[in-house]
Amino acid sequence: MSDDAPVLPGTPDPQGPAGVAGASGVPAAPGDGGTHGGGTHAGGAHGGDTHGGDAHAGGTHGGGTGAGAGGGGLVEALEVLGLRLRQVDLALEGTGVDEARAVRRQVLEQLDDYLLPRLRAEAAPVLAVLGGSTGAGKSTLVNSLLGEEVSSASVLRPTTRWPVLVHHPLDGRWFTTDRVLPGLARLVGGGTATGGGAAEQGGHAGLRLVASDAVPHGLALLDAPDIDSVVDENRALARQLLGAADLWLFVTTAARYADAVPWELLGTAAQRRVELALVLDRVDPGEEDAVREHLASMLAEHGLAGTPVLVVPEAEPQDGLLPEWAVAPVAEWLTRLAADPAARRGVVERTRDGLVADLVVRAGLVADAADAQEAADARLRAAVEAAYAAALVDVERATSDGRMLRGEVLARWQDVVGTGEFMRSVEERVARWRDRLTAAVRGRRAQEPALAEAIGRSLDAVVLDAAEQAAERAHAAWRTDPAGTALLDGLALSRSSARLREDIAGQVRAWQDDVLQLVADEGGDRRTQARALSFGVNGLGAALMLAVFASTGGLTGAEVGIAGGTAVLAQRLLEAVFGDDAVRRLTRTAHERLVARVGTLLEAEAARFTAQLDALGTADAGGAPLRAAASRVASAPLPGAEGGRTGEPRVPAASSGGAPAGRLRGVGAVPPRAAGGPAGSSGPGEATGERERGVRGWWRRLVGGDEDAR
Repeated sequence: MSDDAPVLPGTPDPQGPAGVAGASGVPAAPGDGGTHGGGTHAGGAHGGDTHGGDAHAGGTHGGGTGAGAGGGGLVEALEVLGLRLRQVDLALEGTGVDEARAVRRQVLEQLDDYLLPRLRAEAAPVLAVLGGSTGAGKSTLVNSLLGEEVSSASVLRPTTRWPVLVHHPLDGRWFTTDRVLPGLARLVGGGTATGGGAAEQGGHAGLRLVASDAVPHGLALLDAPDIDSVVDENRALARQLLGAADLWLFVTTAARYADAVPWELLGTAAQRRVELALVLDRVDPGEEDAVREHLASMLAEHGLAGTPVLVVPEAEPQDGLLPEWAVAPVAEWLTRLAADPAARRGVVERTRDGLVADLVVRAGLVADAADAQEAADARLRAAVEAAYAAALVDVERATSDGRMLRGEVLARWQDVVGTGEFMRSVEERVARWRDRLTAAVRGRRAQEPALAEAIGRSLDAVVLDAAEQAAERAHAAWRTDPAGTALLDGLALSRSSARLREDIAGQVRAWQDDVLQLVADEGGDRRTQARALSFGVNGLGAALMLAVFASTGGLTGAEVGIAGGTAVLAQRLLEAVFGDDAVRRLTRTAHERLVARVGTLLEAEAARFTAQLDALGTADAGGAPLRAAASRVASAPLPGAEGGRTGEPRVPAASSGGAPAGRLRGVGAVPPRAAGGPAGSSGPGEATGERERGVRGWWRRLVGGDEDAR
């Protein structure tokens, strides 16, 4: 390694774990030939950096080859995945559904804000988003790196909802279009907001674009809102912006780096394998090594071993800006990243590939939640179906077990046949019952309508009671189910519908008409017509209705004998007119038609429940289509993954043209102690022997140890 080429802090071991966020892609000094990430970059092509154990190489990336050349299949697969995700509604409540909704929202944001725009615009500058907690010094750091105030550094910043994105003037067109963060409006300088339909005065979120010659060409810095802001919208925006970053530049302080909130977000970075660098701000002189050692151990515990740590010493701002030497570590790191196209490609591709892999996993979680939605829909429908099926069984039983042959129906029947005569004939022979019934029917037809009305009212009561019980059972089942409880809010489903009584009366009267029509049709031939007419259609119809209710089940005591005799009388009368076989067929048909009409009523009542599910469309909400789309993404070749690993890892090469277009403030700055101390004096991190001077010596003293071993 060249003696005059300092290595930036956090340079990882080439043998370190592949695919870990921040474990690769740390740019070193131009002209050096050391390690860079875990991949080889040669001839402007992206060599084989390791991602999750797979080697990706070949394919020019960022130099004009767009998604159509290297990532067309992946782009199409991601578009299908986005479509399937939008079709998953997760409308029903249940265990874990809130988390699944959040995952779905995050995956869609990741697709829309980062992956698809990045794949469609591979040559866009690397977007480094500065995130961190309140008071970490993000805005001061950005201003200090630029040498001017572009982002207001205060607790109540006007840029909170309109974060500042600073770019090189030559890169402006990348950000004024919707190719980067397409969902946010743009405000260029002090002009009018464009894109997304948002206006700053309306309180909506957007990006304030600032062009600065200090920013290297190919790099953009975005000062995000605080991740622990007291305003929910600001926290959400901060996470959205970090999700759209090629590189997370996470800013924390020596006093707060162990707080829980930052580590929750850093855990997300590890999970998604996002490129990450940690800026440790306000470190007291002499505490660098101790703080760095503890922070490194915490990073390793959270799966972020090898993450670059850039130390910003405690220093007093002057005119709102930190001294150049204080921000030099960050300025050097970012400037060298921007100066090396291969390093930029490595950052972009590692973040992209890590997010694609994580996207597949999280899409599977959403698919599982969709399966749970379909199961919940089926469970709720089954509860309703069971309740109303039981109601129909109750009606079938009540209209065939003899319970209808009592009360008012029995009284009206006695009026038809003659109460006194009927009661005295109960114990006589059946043949004599038929004769008396025939005479009674012929002579007392005025009572037949009263009998039919009594049968109708009794049927009305039976069906209404069954429907009410079904509504109560279905409502109770839904109320105990998290998916059903939310659907009951504001709906009076514990009772039957207001029109049900009227609808039941209509169906029962229609059934009685059916019975009369059956009698009329059966008595239509010449042989039975005379006998049928002699008894009257209404009388025979009433007798057939009673025969439908013929069984004596459910009755006790004297009712059994009375109702049984009633049924026998009615049946023998019908047999005398139509014959045994015809009566059995008529009875069965009449009962089937009654059950069918009641079933129609109960189906309409059950639909009050299932209509809630129909409106949500959760019956076919399973995750199979989403799972298939995720599988397609997983199998799609990543851009630049055709050639495999070649050569040895190396650090970014120096540009033959010198410094890149744009130079952050602080590059090359030396701490006052190193620049002005007496000859031969000792300083922190100095090795035994002759004291090293210049930038290389300063880096050694800052990071500690021998950089040749890094």
